Order: sequence, then structure tokens, then C-alpha cells
Amino acid sequence: MRRPNVKWLIKTAVLVLFSVLFFLLITSWISSTPYTNRPVHHGIEPEDSARAAALRSGDRRVKYEDAVRMKAQAQIDEPQHGKQDEILDEQDMEDSAKEAADDEQNQVEPEQFDAKLQKGDESNSELQMAAPIDDLQKRDWHDYTAMERDAQRVGIGEQGKIAKLDDESVRENEQKVSIENGFNGLLSDSISVNRSLPDIRHIDCRKKLYLRKLPTVSVVIIFFDEYLSVLMRSVHSLINRSPPELLKEIILVDDFSDRAYLNKELEDYIVNHFAVGLVRVVRLPQRTGLIGARSAGARNATADVLIFLDSHVEANYNWLPPLLEPIAINKRAAVCPFIDVIDHSNFNYRAQDEGARGGFDWQFFYKRLPLLPEDLKHPTEPFKSPVMAGGLFAISAEFFWELGGYDEGLDIWGGEQYELSFKIWMCGGEMYDAPCSRVGHIYRGPRKSIPSPRKGDYLHKNYKRVAEVWMDEYKNYLYANGEGIYERVDAGDLTAQKAIRTKLKCKSFKWFMENVAFDLMKSYPPFDPPDYASGAIQNLGDQTKCVDTLGRSRHNRLGIYHCADDLVRPQRSQYWSLSWKRDLRLRRKKDCMDVQIWGENAPVWLWDCHGQQGNQYWYYDYQTKLIMHGKEGKRCMELLPSTEELVVNKCDVSNSYMRWSFGFVNKTALDNFNIDLELKLE
Repeated sequence: MRRPNVKWLIKTAVLVLFSVLFFLLITSWISSTPYTNRPVHHGIEPEDSARAAALRSGDRRVKYEDAVRMKAQAQIDEPQHGKQDEILDEQDMEDSAKEAADDEQNQVEPEQFDAKLQKGDESNSELQMAAPIDDLQKRDWHDYTAMERDAQRVGIGEQGKIAKLDDESVRENEQKVSIENGFNGLLSDSISVNRSLPDIRHIDCRKKLYLRKLPTVSVVIIFFDEYLSVLMRSVHSLINRSPPELLKEIILVDDFSDRAYLNKELEDYIVNHFAVGLVRVVRLPQRTGLIGARSAGARNATADVLIFLDSHVEANYNWLPPLLEPIAINKRAAVCPFIDVIDHSNFNYRAQDEGARGGFDWQFFYKRLPLLPEDLKHPTEPFKSPVMAGGLFAISAEFFWELGGYDEGLDIWGGEQYELSFKIWMCGGEMYDAPCSRVGHIYRGPRKSIPSPRKGDYLHKNYKRVAEVWMDEYKNYLYANGEGIYERVDAGDLTAQKAIRTKLKCKSFKWFMENVAFDLMKSYPPFDPPDYASGAIQNLGDQTKCVDTLGRSRHNRLGIYHCADDLVRPQRSQYWSLSWKRDLRLRRKKDCMDVQIWGENAPVWLWDCHGQQGNQYWYYDYQTKLIMHGKEGKRCMELLPSTEELVVNKCDVSNSYMRWSFGFVNKTALDNFNIDLELKLE
């Protein structure tokens, strides 16, 4: 009998053992990989019972962040066969544990995804379903190559730094061009149209991811006699800092400009510098004004989203995705960027602030409301804002026209931001400011006056149209602050606008004031509560002397002058009010007493009222006659008799030059100075 081959048996056993081990490894890998045959949820993930009950009960406070998380969860549960660099950057791929920990941080968290769960018109009440799974993957949209290239740029105005012309021979012409435009146009000609900017976003904005699939954009820019290099820098910055797959077109609407270079020279520049069809000019046959020109631009747009911008802006890095993602999630969202400041004299680029919510007062001046505590916790996330500033915003083209676009009965400019803001909120939409989207804007300086293209008061006509259509009984507060002007204004035919409100089943203005602009009345009441004290402020050390502006304008020191005969109702330069905002201001004006240093003999200035108390906080003790500055109550207003200067020093009740008398004192109100006044609105 033949002996068995021992070597062959050993080899066979080893081979079988390795085969079994390999099989176990493969099956274990399959059980742990995300590429498994899990059930596919087309649309929104199943809700938990608490959320479903909340929706059924009418609770609409479901956060936008929850909607994004529901969508993001699909990325975990579904196959991800797309390219890895479209979903995660290299650092995320190297450390999946870190990715999991940062997942919540990298998601956009605006609020109210389900604004469409409204009763009424079916088109308004239909919930926008989640997009297909490939559209929900996130990516980094930064153009790091362009950012690195910009970081190496040097030259005049680069990195957004202060620029100036050193040639004294052009100084006269420089001033002339500045007065003609409201900014230093001659300096603009010396700054590259492709100049670099400082990345002043919150540091966490630099690592945020946004949806891989975002809607396309038509940028609409209106111009009238704009300076060419400023207009072209606006266009170049948009192209340089926008993903080409998102920026479909830039439409320049010429509102019948007079300057010759805005005709052929502009057309030739566009042909020589930009891709065919990317930038085009729409020319209006007569002066239409901002509102009509924007409507014309919107009618010529072909992309999914309209972005309206001014003609003297510069887009900052990665400005576009933060504007578009909320609209990709909810087509009835409008989104505004943070507006940075480009100095009109030297083109320095800087932040205006780090955000505030938009509002208005009852003369329809645009105002700002403080961020809410929840907004402050998430400095990179979009936050709700009642009213847009008006110049720069993004909105779905479909939603814009569903709302009827702009009311084209509004002429030239004024009131359009209120009209659009009110109907966005009241007709099923929502509005956000996006902190990670930043666009610089030139706020014009002194400028030669431009003749009005219209006769008559078109501004208050616009305001009255907005009030009559959208503000319901609250319009009376606007009219009461108009000193009779609205009674003389004809708003024109409002039939079409009222029909839009009826068709869309829009909510009441009371709903807007209670649910959206709920804190506006506290900051900007329709009428001022009574003053704590008013009239002339007479010094008791020298009773012939009273606090006076000395005929000086804001940003100058206040002084002392002979008191008026009538201390209760003196002349304007001595008529002061200790107002409900706890500031000392000129009667019915927005000029306040301001102290800017904390040392000895701190001068008292006349400055813009900011309404935030702080260095403009004052209190009058009618018993000791001291006017105290600051909430600590340790520093008081004083007259220096030798120099007749008005200063603030450490309080001393024995110093008669530190004691004052008002023409009128409301003692009851002063006794309750630390209690917020409540307005009783009828």
C-alpha cells in the first residue's frame, strides 16, 4: 500500500485554514461596511413620535437644523458611490472618528424647515420633500488655489488694506471725482479689479461643508452712472469667488445712464474679459429707478435663484454656498449676506459688525435689532431676520414671482425692502442672514446731489402703498409719525397687490409683529414714552449758564452758554431730554451726550444716539441735583468755571458746579427709573 504524501496533506490543511480565515474576514467586513442592503427612504426620514405629534398639533417651531440632520442621516444610511472628494475633504477621510464628532458642527442650522406646513392654498401647504440622496451629500466649496494665489498678491489696495494716491498733482482731480461719485474713483482706477480681500469670516466658517448640489444663480446688478472701475471690480470679484457651475449669469441693468463710457466702452470690456454669455447688459429705454430696473433684470434671468446686488460691491471668499443652501432646503427662504464696509475714501475693507436682525422704526427708517441668545450660540449659522436691508439678497426665482415680484407701483426707490420682507414672512416664507456669506459694499460719502427723475413725493407714496396693502391697523402708527404727510399722498391703485395677498392667504401684520418682529416695539415704539426730564439744563454754581451745543454739529464737544429766558421750552440748542432710553439727547433729535474716556475731566461730546446706553447712559437725581453718567453712578457732569468746559468727574454733592436743574422734571418717572416703561397701545 502506497504511503500518503505527508507534505501534500500539510499543504492542503494550511490552504483550507487560510480559506476559512479569509472567508471570516470577508463576512465580517461586509457586516460592518456602509455598503449594505439597508432599506431606502425616499424623501424624509421617518419621524419619531414626539416630532410627529408636534407637527400634528400645529407646533411649527421645528428647526431647520433638524431638517438638515434628517437629510444628513440619509448619507449614513444610504450607499455613497460618488467621488470621495465631493463628500469629505482629505483630513476627514484620514480620521473618520473626528468626522463623526464634527458632523453636527459642519451642518447648516437655520430654522423652520417646515414653513410650508400652512393651511390654505395647496401650493403653500405642500411640504418640500427631501432631495434625492446624491443631492444631500456635502462638500467643501472653497477654491483653495484661488485663495492661495490671492494671499500672495501685493500692491495698492491688496488684501483690502487702506490705499492712497501719493501724487500731489492729482489731488484736485481726486477730490472732484470723489464728489461726483460719493467715493474716490480716481483711487479705484489704481486698484486692481481682481484685488485680494481679507478673509474676515468667523474661523469656523472656513471648515463648513455645504450641499453638493446647489441651485444655479442669476446675479442682477442695477447701475446708473456708476464709475466703471468700481462696477467692473464688482463683476470680477463675483466671477473670481463663485463656483463656475453655480454662477450662470451676471445681468447688468443700465437704468438709462448718461455717462458715455457705460455704452461701447463697457460692452467692449465685457467682450474682452468674460466668457460669452456670462455677463450681459440689459438697457432700459428710460429712467426707471431701482425697483423697476430690478424687476426688468429678474424678468431676463434664467437661473434657479435670483441674487440682487448693488453696483459697488466685492464678494468675499466662498460667499455663494451659504446663501444658496437654505434655498436648496426650502425654496421659500430668502437669504441675505453679511454686508461689510468698503471705505469710500481709501477702499479699506472691514467688517461692519458681527450681525444684527433687521427692523424698522415708525418713520420707516431701517433699524437693527439685537441677535437672540440662541443666535449667539451658533455664530456661523443663518439666523432669522424680520426685515432685509434691501440691497443684497438671494431668493428663489419661483418664489419671487409667486409673491408677485416687486410691487411695480413702487417708484424709483424706497419701501421695497419692507414690502418684500413683509410678504415673504406673511405669505409662507422665511428670511435669514447668513454669517458665512460676506459681501463688501461702498457706503457713499459726500456727493454732488443728483436731480430726481420724478416730480412729487414718490418716497411717501411708496411707503403708503406698503402700509395700505400689508400693515393692516399698524399703518396708523406710521401715519401718526408722518406729521400729516400721508393724508396728502395718493397711494394709487392697489387692486393687484391686495389680490396677491388674498390669493396667497397671507397672514396678518399682527401675526408678523407678534411672531417675527416680536421685540421691535420695545426698541422702536411707535411713539416715545414721556421724558424723565426735559428743557434747559441750568448749572447751580452759576445759574446764568446752561448746557448748549454752541451751534456745533455732531462729533463736537458741548459747552456752556447764557440760559434762555424760558427754561421749560428753551431754544433748540439748549432743549434737552432725559429720554426713555436713559440718554440725554436734543429734544426730538438723535444727537446725544456722549463720554468717550473714563479719566479725569472727561469731555462731553455731541454724538449719534446709539440707544444702547453704555457711554450714553445718564441719570438725574432730583434730590441731590446730580446728573450721573454710567450705571455705576460714580461720575457726574460738572462745569469747570475757569474754562467753561463741560466735563465728567467723580461725583461730589458739595461741589455746586456739579449740581444742575432741569426746566421740567417728571419725579414719578424718575422714582421708577430702573423699571422698563411699558407702552399701552390701543
